[in-house]
Amino acid sequence: MTGARRVTLAVPNKGRLVGPTLDLLHDAGLVFEERDRSLVAHVENVPIDILFVRTGDVVEFVRDHVADVGVTGADLLVEAGVSLPVVRRLGYGRCRLTAAVPKDSALTCLGDLGGLRVATAHPNSVRAWSASSGIRVEVVPLSGAVEVAPRFGLADAIVDLVSSGETLAANGLREVGDLLASEAVLVRSPGVTDAPGDAIDALSTMLGAVLEGRRRKYLMMNARADRLADLEALLPGLSGPSVIPLAHAGMIAIHAVVGADDVWGLLPRLKAAGASGILVVPIEKLIA
Repeated sequence: MTGARRVTLAVPNKGRLVGPTLDLLHDAGLVFEERDRSLVAHVENVPIDILFVRTGDVVEFVRDHVADVGVTGADLLVEAGVSLPVVRRLGYGRCRLTAAVPKDSALTCLGDLGGLRVATAHPNSVRAWSASSGIRVEVVPLSGAVEVAPRFGLADAIVDLVSSGETLAANGLREVGDLLASEAVLVRSPGVTDAPGDAIDALSTMLGAVLEGRRRKYLMMNARADRLADLEALLPGLSGPSVIPLAHAGMIAIHAVVGADDVWGLLPRLKAAGASGILVVPIEKLIA
């Protein structure tokens, strides 16, 4: 549509979300080049421009209508105290905002933190949790080295983002509970009226198709027709497997979509039930 305003998508230019976000956009079919020090990438095949900004600025860009949509962490929305419509959860960048105490502490749960000093680089998130949970804590804001705060008497506990928890353990800390769980999300600027909405909807649909495809595998196998019932019972596909007669009498081909996590345990069972020539194929995109 000639002259139509292009959708502006803000994404982080540094940090843990950058690689997965760019991979997702490319896999969704967006054709663009990202260059060092470049602030804007022009998508060639759809009316989208990508803004590369500081991770902490994505929320502000979307809130202030500088960008129509943006990719950020759910935790950053909470820390910024901003409520934006979440168009789609993206499933990567998963982490937890968790509370931890020294290993020899008598504290065992979040409720034990009441009245204590809690050091964190996420003070607004901790205050929001404290207000909603009724567990009052004294927030000690720190910009870094949060893990050492209890060791030097700055705080009784800490709250920090973790994925595996290995850093906490390495610093002599143990977890006592999660304040919130986070992942990458696609958010939309509230009240957008002049952006081509179909492009935003198409972007969300394509991203979802890629994410759904990553969670599934396409199975193809051959079997005797009299083994169909046994094999079908093992294949909880989207709407049941497709069955195709083969040239050899009494033989069929079975095609099915299954969960990627199920493949490891499923293949030996299919073989034992009479399947042969089993082929596992990745799915590029899937709209269920």
